Amino acid sequence: MMRLLIALLAAAVVLSAAARDYTQEELERWFASDDPAPPELSTAHVNEGDLVFLTRAPQKAVHHHRSALTIMRASLTDGWVRMQQCHTNLDRVARAQIVFRQDRIRDLHIDTWDNIENAWVEGASVQLTNIQTDARLCLSAWTRALFNNEDGTYTLYNGPFMRKFLDGYYPMRVSMDVDFADTDLQLLYVSPQEQEGFQVSTVGSKVSFDAWFEGRLKTEFHFSKGPL
Repeated sequence: MMRLLIALLAAAVVLSAAARDYTQEELERWFASDDPAPPELSTAHVNEGDLVFLTRAPQKAVHHHRSALTIMRASLTDGWVRMQQCHTNLDRVARAQIVFRQDRIRDLHIDTWDNIENAWVEGASVQLTNIQTDARLCLSAWTRALFNNEDGTYTLYNGPFMRKFLDGYYPMRVSMDVDFADTDLQLLYVSPQEQEGFQVSTVGSKVSFDAWFEGRLKTEFHFSKGPL
């Protein structure tokens, strides 16, 4: 049986997703055979990890990972941030697991799932079986993602985000909202810089980004403490 791995490191996501538009049966038949990869899955035809932002969305729906992070006052001391996370347009596979780093996650809970035969928490992971079309999975947890720098600033790290199949990286969308209203933090800047395919917006004490890309995406939110 084919097994899909979705690994999350703290608030970061590593998505090892199956190929676009291939059914579970087609993928399993290919894995069991000695046939070469179909041309559209060949590493000669796909991104090999370099980050490329997409100037327009793919014609077909791709895996969309959306997170809402809330930085609490206590987060400034212990680094733990509240996380709510949803995955839509999941690839159709027989089995998958979402794996978190043991030291960066706690109180992991499945909130809802649709068009997935079964989903359950197992240690620092979420196990999924028989993912169907229009599948949706939502989680909540605490993630240790905020770090206090030596100069008194703070950095919220996320990533790398990726949708990976074999050695190729395929298009995906990642959206994130970060709410820091409970603190006296002030946003300094976001990395990468805003550009086509990576839109950043700030409203009051909330900063968001929406990214369409191939390859590996890492993001950083840099904050100062108190008035600028």
